[in-house]
Amino acid sequence: ARHAPPRQERRCAVTAFFSEALAKHDRSAFASGNERIDAYFRQTVSQDVKRGYAACYVLVEKASAQLAGFYTLSSHSIPLTEVAPDLARKLPRYPSVPAVLIGWLGRDATFRGQHVGSMLLADAITRLAAAPIGLHALCADAIDEAAAAFYREHQFRPFVSRPNALYLPMKPALALVANKAE
Repeated sequence: ARHAPPRQERRCAVTAFFSEALAKHDRSAFASGNERIDAYFRQTVSQDVKRGYAACYVLVEKASAQLAGFYTLSSHSIPLTEVAPDLARKLPRYPSVPAVLIGWLGRDATFRGQHVGSMLLADAITRLAAAPIGLHALCADAIDEAAAAFYREHQFRPFVSRPNALYLPMKPALALVANKAE
């Protein structure tokens, strides 16, 4: 049986938020500005969660209970041929290494400028660090160039053959979260 992790609080300069697993949250008003992200979150994510294809977590504004953003996590693996040679040399000689994929990440446009995307990413990294699984990296398939730029700003590196598919090894990911907390 799957257990929902406890709420994790993240704060930004203006508003306080908490994160939790997607449940019976009202998603109908969520509007990121990207129709593909909005349609997925409003109509499809529950099916992926129900089927066990993804876990979905939401960031909720405490004061209003409004959904500020969401992300999904799924199991993944990285073929060593897709990793930059300088990193591949340091990895075990397996055909691939274990990873987790942020399949979807969206921020409601109401919260633009409040670093909600960074808070969602930090929440995912913190959640994965506490998970009882082995993983080498966090991966993301950026939906467009703006999303790819967001991930690159957070130290993700592109895969060798797919520039909008990116990864961040867990060691620097944890350092990124630790630096943001200071």
